[in-house]
Amino acid sequence: MAAAAEGLESREAAAASKDAPRPAVESVDAGPGAPPFLAGNRLNLDLYPEGCHQLLHLCAQHHQQLLQVEFLRLSTHEDPQLLEATLAQVPGNLPHLRSLVLKGGQNRGALGACLQGTLTTLPTGLSALAHLVHLDLSFNKLETLPACVPQLCSLDTLLLSHNRLSVLPETLGALHVLTFLTVTHNCLQKLPPALGALSALQQLDLSENLLDTLPPEIGGLSNLTELNLASNRLQSLPVSLVGLRSLRLLVLHSNFLTSVPAGLAHLPLLTRLDLRDNQLRHLPPELLDAPFVRLQGNPLGEASPDSLSPPGTPQVLEMPKLFLTSDLDSFPVTPQGCSVTLACGVRLRFPAGATTTPITVHYRLWLPEPALVSLGPHDSLLSGVLELWPHGVAFQQDVSLWLLFVPPRARRCHEVVVRTRRDNSWSDLETHLEEEAPKRLWARCQVPHFSWFLVVLRPVSNACLVPPEGTLLCSSGHPGVKVTFPPGATEEPRHVSMQVVHMAGRELRALLGEPEAAVSPLLCLSQSGPPSFLQPVTVQLPLPPGVTGFSLDHSRLHLLYWAPPAATWDDITAQVVLELTHLYARFQVTHFSWYWLWYTTKTCVGGLARKAWERLRLHQVNLIALQRRRDPEQVLLQCLPRNKVDATLRRLLERYRGPEPSDTVEMFEGEKFFAAFERGIDVDADRPDCVEGRVCFVFYSHLKNVKEVYITTALDREAQAVRGQVSFYRGSVPVEVPQEAEAARQRKGADALWMATLPIKLPSNLLSVAGRLGPDWPAVALHLGMPYRELQRIRHEFRDDLDGQIRHMLFSWAERQAGQPGAVELLLQALEQSDRQDVAEEVRAILELGRHKYQDSIRRTGLAAEDSALPGTSASQSTEPAQA
Repeated sequence: MAAAAEGLESREAAAASKDAPRPAVESVDAGPGAPPFLAGNRLNLDLYPEGCHQLLHLCAQHHQQLLQVEFLRLSTHEDPQLLEATLAQVPGNLPHLRSLVLKGGQNRGALGACLQGTLTTLPTGLSALAHLVHLDLSFNKLETLPACVPQLCSLDTLLLSHNRLSVLPETLGALHVLTFLTVTHNCLQKLPPALGALSALQQLDLSENLLDTLPPEIGGLSNLTELNLASNRLQSLPVSLVGLRSLRLLVLHSNFLTSVPAGLAHLPLLTRLDLRDNQLRHLPPELLDAPFVRLQGNPLGEASPDSLSPPGTPQVLEMPKLFLTSDLDSFPVTPQGCSVTLACGVRLRFPAGATTTPITVHYRLWLPEPALVSLGPHDSLLSGVLELWPHGVAFQQDVSLWLLFVPPRARRCHEVVVRTRRDNSWSDLETHLEEEAPKRLWARCQVPHFSWFLVVLRPVSNACLVPPEGTLLCSSGHPGVKVTFPPGATEEPRHVSMQVVHMAGRELRALLGEPEAAVSPLLCLSQSGPPSFLQPVTVQLPLPPGVTGFSLDHSRLHLLYWAPPAATWDDITAQVVLELTHLYARFQVTHFSWYWLWYTTKTCVGGLARKAWERLRLHQVNLIALQRRRDPEQVLLQCLPRNKVDATLRRLLERYRGPEPSDTVEMFEGEKFFAAFERGIDVDADRPDCVEGRVCFVFYSHLKNVKEVYITTALDREAQAVRGQVSFYRGSVPVEVPQEAEAARQRKGADALWMATLPIKLPSNLLSVAGRLGPDWPAVALHLGMPYRELQRIRHEFRDDLDGQIRHMLFSWAERQAGQPGAVELLLQALEQSDRQDVAEEVRAILELGRHKYQDSIRRTGLAAEDSALPGTSASQSTEPAQA
């Protein structure tokens, strides 16, 4: 995306500058009374809301400076009728227009993908723009090319990517001076023969379409230097391609080609021929030996599956497909290749020839924890951690990996990537998303080695390779963010990348208590190689929303800088020269880190920036603790983002019950915390995630963060319930776990680790007495009225657990009796009828002891006289069988 943004930026500038002088500085004074978005010969309305209304207003005023405008940028995320009416005004009011950008893509979907604009056609009157040399209609809903486009006789550059075009008209051949044409990500099924009449065309990009053939006339593009036909359905190529004598780059990967013309090897200027991922089984020797040809992913040397083989010739077997169950943790891979589906939601494809010798691949899905997960400050984890080994295995062919994840909520300018680890460092792989079903997505990538893999949601990253000659890097999510590298900035090429993070204005104003406070997008710049550049690099940031270069108070503008691992942001406004235009601020740096523009009346901004940056990374969550209805000793603990709590509780409350969720607390992605059971309750079994009876967690906002534990108590439960609690604390479990009294005092401090406490109740332990039923429990169940079929089901479900059979039987019966009088008396009768008088007498004794304790408590509170009889205390009137 960065390379594309850089190319389009330079293409617009170069195309529009032919034969016409340009202003030396973009921020030419617009003159008195001119709006801030009208500067010199540029009219930038794509960054403003209601850009169409702004342009119509200028046209209605007959603003004189419109006659000087040569560059117009307008967003197409507008009402279609309003957009058409606005464009109809352009020829008469902007007669000298040279560059017209009508792009969608400013808005993004849930996964960071650019959304198409509403443009479906253009007014025929636009053909009157006789000086127009650059037209960008990308990211719209064009199904046919507007009729006015082929009539723009001066057009040099035409961009039609990400539309819905199925054909191109024959009239396109009338654009005799066109040098750049891109129609990527459309639905083209064929090309017009008139395409060969574009004799001046130098760059043609038709990738990501549905083309299955090419017209022979394409060989007439004598000046063509770059041709991209990747990701189509081409099965063959016309021989006329060998006539493209100026061709330097030919990209044909991801098609269905079974052969290519041998003459391609003799094109004199060709420096790269990309034939990856086709069906090529045979190639001319001159192409096989050429160093500029890329052939990975082709079945070279294999026999065609539909070819007739002589008797005795071994047949090429179909690629094996393996489906692994959860009890298998390895699988074999042979030179024949295979397709593998793992039980943990992972798929792999090993093409034929990926390995020269058979190997055994092992896998494991790890629970995420900070030691295994590498996240940036604004990243979110979307999956567990997949480990494939032997580590470091290199393959002869690219191995494809699919990781399943749940789509995240919509976040502005974010993208999903697969992250992998190698040599103790993490890197992001080129990732493609494939939707299998709603709320079920696959992240697909090519695996360069075996190691650890995970899926991450990160801010959109734009990267490029900076040569010694210099270059331009632009943000695809924020058009106003640019970095310009002058010639001589580096001696050796180095990789640089940028990420841009947006902060909502309402959050900032709530933090500062200042209605007019505003900030620019947060910019993170990183690089490989030496820490500093040899020449200053120019960084451009948009001014904070609502602030323009003509109206701002310079004393309120602050440029902040943060270099990890420092704890604070530094105000470097006095150390740099800020060049301000109507929309942007530019400054020069020699090394990269984090930069942020603030507009505020506050003077000490560094500490406030640290708090604002933390707020950007915090998630508001609630903690829940629920007990299973049929087994109160089984407790579910979960930490959920606030927006997921209601839906989760609706799903769980059929099987669980418990207190309301905790109050909202704030947590960072990847933050550790633990749950401690208190007041006589403890974890019932040893667990690898349990330290001193404390259950350890790591919070990840897009994962479930849920654990189920069994609890017990050392207190006497035979006569009364045990009322305990579970508390949640930040951080790892300390070496010396504090006592409950000390922990309670720590809750009140300013830096308290305590987050919440929720009650847990273990009912009176009649089950421990009923557990003595042993194999007599079916007789008791039948006397309780349970059907024989249900007894058989319980026996089968808990066939190796006698206590589980008794417990399940009692809770199933108790749930049906809830709210009905005489339930406990019915149980006692069933025990007696089953010749278990001993158990019935113990139950009566426990009930009598509980009744006496209840009466004593009533008398102590003065609610009853010493000799008064309390109604409703007999066993025959008990209505709480679930406590049994």
